[in-house]
Amino acid sequence: MEGLQEKIEKTYYTISEVSDHLGLAPSVIRFWETEFEMLQPRKNKKGNRIYTQEDLQLLKEIQYLVKERRYTLEGAREKLRGGRQKVGGNLQTRETLLKLRDFLERIKDSL
Repeated sequence: MEGLQEKIEKTYYTISEVSDHLGLAPSVIRFWETEFEMLQPRKNKKGNRIYTQEDLQLLKEIQYLVKERRYTLEGAREKLRGGRQKVGGNLQTRETLLKLRDFLERIKDSL
């Protein structure tokens, strides 16, 4: 099908890939690892952090709470402890709406 792009998801991501994807400095990601006990990426034999899809989702949720919703780190920790499903749902709704807005803007520009 024309225009259909499959999204290929990797099993593991490096800190630089996560950094590029989220638009965050690697130092911020490492700092958040010390502040959020649920964020504990594995390390490979060389000692480099390797992030799973679940780690990436958690980082997106933390970024959403801290950067978008302006929670303090303590507030974000409490919110995540209280229910990640709700935070994840809100984040997913936001991402869907942003994609929809982008799509509609492209249609408008093509008219």
